[in-house]
Amino acid sequence: MKRRHKSGNRTIRGPGDYGIESFSVVLITLFALCCILPFIYVFLTSFMSYDDYIKYPMAIIPPKFDITAYKQILGFKLIHSGYLVTLTVTVAGTFLSVFLLVVSAYPLSKPELKGRRVVMLMILFTMFFNGGMIPNFILIKDIGLYNKIGSLIIPGCISAFNLILMRNFMKTGIPESLEEAARIDGANDLRILSSVIVPLLTPAIATMTIFSAVNYWNNYFSAMLYISDRNLWPLILVLRELVVENTDAVSPVTAMLSQQAGSHPYTLKMAAIIIVILPILVVYPFMQRYFVKGISLGSVKE
Repeated sequence: MKRRHKSGNRTIRGPGDYGIESFSVVLITLFALCCILPFIYVFLTSFMSYDDYIKYPMAIIPPKFDITAYKQILGFKLIHSGYLVTLTVTVAGTFLSVFLLVVSAYPLSKPELKGRRVVMLMILFTMFFNGGMIPNFILIKDIGLYNKIGSLIIPGCISAFNLILMRNFMKTGIPESLEEAARIDGANDLRILSSVIVPLLTPAIATMTIFSAVNYWNNYFSAMLYISDRNLWPLILVLRELVVENTDAVSPVTAMLSQQAGSHPYTLKMAAIIIVILPILVVYPFMQRYFVKGISLGSVKE
């Protein structure tokens, strides 16, 4: 597409440029609406009362806002224990994951490390092959982690993909001259890592923190395999029971509906979904600027 240039570097945009830009804006807007409209529907439906939902089952905006569904969900004991377990697992698991990523990626980013290629091949191998569900279950049970919170933290505390990303962050984002200057001043590897490398890795660490936190927060499959005690269920597994497994006569939703002034099962599901995803929605905007910058750090090889 041809463009005319004035004096200097200013570019004159033609009709084709505006057409492409307008088409891109419309396309991105439609895609954004497809992503956000279901959430808006879930959020608004969660405030519908039992009577309103019976009268207007297809309504998106409730005739009047009612918080009965939230009161019933928050009164469910498994929600309280689920929040406690999930917060514990997310905080402890994220800290352990980021710590292991930093201390593992630092030596692997050094070309002079002997056997580095062999170690990287072993790490890559784990991305495509693993022992499988049954061997993992037997391993967790034999080492005494069955029905323990540790079974929700340790098996997923480090990811090969995240380790490779962190290694690339260190190789491309940190000048070697800084490390050389620190060594001249007498700093050892541990001091260099803590005082020089880590402060420069704030975007990368923030990115890995988001990855790990979201992964731990949304992980329910490990709890299905390794946790049989309902008091140790994470929040996402409690949500699964409320939303999916509520057809039994003794299900939690049916029990809650036996109370007076109960909500419709559908609005209870919507309220449960909002309660579960709300913490992630609150935290993510504060981490977004680090997330965008951190994603781009390892994408360009210098």
